Amino acid sequence: MSKYVKELVTRDLQRRLEGVSDAVTVTCTGMDANTTNELRGELDSKNIQMMVVKNSLARRATEGSSLAPAFEGTAGQVAVIWGAEDFVSLVKEVVRLDKDSEKYENFVAVGGVMDGEVLDDAGVKAISKWPSREEQISMLVGQLLGPGSSLSAALLGPGRMLNSQIKQKGEGDDE
Repeated sequence: MSKYVKELVTRDLQRRLEGVSDAVTVTCTGMDANTTNELRGELDSKNIQMMVVKNSLARRATEGSSLAPAFEGTAGQVAVIWGAEDFVSLVKEVVRLDKDSEKYENFVAVGGVMDGEVLDDAGVKAISKWPSREEQISMLVGQLLGPGSSLSAALLGPGRMLNSQIKQKGEGDDE
């Protein structure tokens, strides 16, 4: 590949990865075209992007960015995966596809980068066990509403008891 072509490809990679700060790297060497196309469609339905890149060009394109550590120590072709609603959702989907060995046997998560920190394959699998953004929000809402409902029950409890006693007295007078 000529120097001019490498420069063009590098600029295109920089443009496509602009604004991406967290990503997962996978190997998918050996997948046939139909399986790769099916995989891309499945990822696209979840707003996840996948781009297969030559390692040396990816290193050149991400030099100085937060994605640069993801390509350190990798060799050959890798696929960069980014997008989704949040990084944890992205990682959960990648790990799910990695485990689906029947359908995507050559799809293997090898690492990634989160907030500028390098992740190995074990780190990616550990993050997949974290709660997603939606789960975290629901946990937070539960924690915020818990004390209020306890306070409400504490305030309304004596009033209900008094109401019940008055009602019993009122029904007892009718007899």
